[in-house]
Amino acid sequence: MSDTPSESAESAAGPDFDEMTRDIAEVPAVEVIVTVAVNLMSAAAVKLGLTEEGDKYKDLDEARKLVHALAGLLDASATEISSFHASPLRDGLKSLQLAFREASLVRDEPGQGPGEKYTGPIYG
Repeated sequence: MSDTPSESAESAAGPDFDEMTRDIAEVPAVEVIVTVAVNLMSAAAVKLGLTEEGDKYKDLDEARKLVHALAGLLDASATEISSFHASPLRDGLKSLQLAFREASLVRDEPGQGPGEKYTGPIYG
């Protein structure tokens, strides 16, 4: 059975927010937090030039913002997600912080790098 013309026009016009709301309602908060953290990590890696494209998308100013946001999210959610989830995310964050330090021409003082407000100084 095909959609009515108005339903077809509606689905072509944009997403069905009622359906999206129902879908997200079924997802546990821990999964949402982890998904957001992984997206921030992936975006930061791209902006640090750590992907196959290398320097094509490298932008340290953008990377700093993403790493800082990731650190803030992990700090704020530390008591809400288990160490099973938090531990690899913290390891990934530290790797990104070290990569940022290595990529920077002008080094931040220890404790002043992206996210170090939340994690403490990163040396590398």
